[in-house]
Amino acid sequence: MKEKNGITRRSFLKTGVFVAGAGAAGVLGWSGVASAETKAYATLIDLTKCDGCKHESIPKCVEACRIVNEKKFPNPKEPIQNLWPQKTHDDWSKKRDVTNTLTPYNWTIIQKVEVEGEEIFVPRRCMHCENPPCANLCPFGALNKYDDGSVVINHDLCMGGAKCKAVCPWHIPQRQSGVGIYLKLQPLPAGGGVMYKCDLCHDRIKKGLIPACVEACEKRLGVKKPLFFGKRDDILKLAHERAKEIKGFLYGEIENGGTGTLYVSKVPFEKIDMKLKEAKSTLTMGKVENPLGDVNGWAKGFFIGPIIGALGAIGLALYHKGKKEEANVEKKDVEQVPSNGTRRDE
Repeated sequence: MKEKNGITRRSFLKTGVFVAGAGAAGVLGWSGVASAETKAYATLIDLTKCDGCKHESIPKCVEACRIVNEKKFPNPKEPIQNLWPQKTHDDWSKKRDVTNTLTPYNWTIIQKVEVEGEEIFVPRRCMHCENPPCANLCPFGALNKYDDGSVVINHDLCMGGAKCKAVCPWHIPQRQSGVGIYLKLQPLPAGGGVMYKCDLCHDRIKKGLIPACVEACEKRLGVKKPLFFGKRDDILKLAHERAKEIKGFLYGEIENGGTGTLYVSKVPFEKIDMKLKEAKSTLTMGKVENPLGDVNGWAKGFFIGPIIGALGAIGLALYHKGKKEEANVEKKDVEQVPSNGTRRDE
């Protein structure tokens, strides 16, 4: 078979087997998912110090994130086809300048709430969980938790199925249709684009640099900065010290099993969460528990079931094909045998 659009039936089947295996391995714990040990980094965001860059045209952390990650932003193929079998698609390509919500082109935002007459600015991006449901439950094996603490989407492998967004308590990942490997698989219901989110500047960390948002905040405010970055153990210690100092509260130490993005605030996070919900924001700050303990049982069946079912379907199809060929041979033999019991060619 000639290659078409860079993918052949054989390469598709090989890719399918790999993807299925990768997805199952992630669920079963076979993949090399790193835990937040001494190598893991974390970020502390002090809400008592963040002013939201309200006198700037765009918050510095948001601007820095966009500049550093621009080369990773999607460039969809036009016209963008609807998802199959739905008649919709996700397209932010005409709204690339939006900065007040998470999009495939904007991975960091600043939320603003007013609690008891006080303005509170909350920088938001991926929480980089210690035990991320998104990475463990991605059926395509497109998310990885690295030992530096970052949770990263492989854009070359992601099919945009959006399960990562569904299992994320904060619904962080965002989808752009019209881009990614799923374009070569249509009209199969294999996904709908590629998912995008903050990757903790994983590439910068590998070079010994700090995340762009932290660097930009430090350049603007110096020692008065609200963002701190370092080894998670040190950041957690700093967070506790700061919370004790301001007689405040800590968010991220236990939420969803622990995260790599920690917050301290003088105001209880329950009140911040209430205000965010009043504003109908989907990016809230409520107490959440990691769902993996509850879903591991059914998740194995959820992902292995389709694989076994697919193999069973293939086996059944081959079985019926074999039986049909047998029946055709027997029919041919009967037609060749006359009533006297001798073959016509004898």
